[in-house]
Amino acid sequence: MAQAQCCTIAAVTLDRPRVMGILNVTPDSFSDGGKFFSPSRALDRAAAMIGEGADIIDIGGESTRPGAVEVSESEELERVVPVIEAIRGRFDVAISVDTSKPGVMRAAVAAGANLINDVRALRAPGALQAAAELAVPVCLMHMQGEPRTMQQQPHYENVVAEVITFLRERVEACLQAGIPAEHIVLDPGFGFGKTLEHNLQLLAALDVLVAQGFPVLAGLSRKSMLGALLGLEVEQRLPGSLALATIALMKGARIIRVHDVRESRQVADICGALQRVNT
Repeated sequence: MAQAQCCTIAAVTLDRPRVMGILNVTPDSFSDGGKFFSPSRALDRAAAMIGEGADIIDIGGESTRPGAVEVSESEELERVVPVIEAIRGRFDVAISVDTSKPGVMRAAVAAGANLINDVRALRAPGALQAAAELAVPVCLMHMQGEPRTMQQQPHYENVVAEVITFLRERVEACLQAGIPAEHIVLDPGFGFGKTLEHNLQLLAALDVLVAQGFPVLAGLSRKSMLGALLGLEVEQRLPGSLALATIALMKGARIIRVHDVRESRQVADICGALQRVNT
């Protein structure tokens, strides 16, 4: 696999740990569904996260929680485009669009998005071509199955090897489509078609994915694995989320995707300082 140069998202280089703040403009996301559904509330939330130290704002208009209902392209566009335009009009911040639909990718980038974050790793018809033509960085995530069914008895012979093989194949598809290596970020997809044991195995071996030569994004914030491990409800999972983020960063992840930006910023800065000392 080709070795990538350091990815840059807008003016954000991934040469040190970065914090991606989650902004779900949906009524049904697992943690904050409905809280930021209106454009004005979404803009206020983005402003707050930027003030707390978010490097990237990740905007999603379709929930991908287990059992989530699919949203039409027109409805997703109505949700995300006004929010991207509003944020871009006020802030010079990197913006990510969390989508699998090529039409949404195109409209989002036209509105000011700088990164395509796709849970389906550009496998939807037309998505790979759209991403190549838009010439912005892409984040490729592993997911077994679809959101509606992904947690119904997920199975792997070797979850680490299978996730890496899948992501290597998607990287090669991107390279063949004309997406440069330095525009590719990888995400192992914690919680997407994986049991607690699968998630723990992936986290323990995250440095193996990092060694593939591409920046890695880790999305562990408030995930159900914390509920399974600690018996805690979503709103009680901040300490556990910070612990998982710390482990991911110390194993080489470059981006942590989080709900709690202020606390996660501190984790990222501490891990980054320690990494500088060790290099």
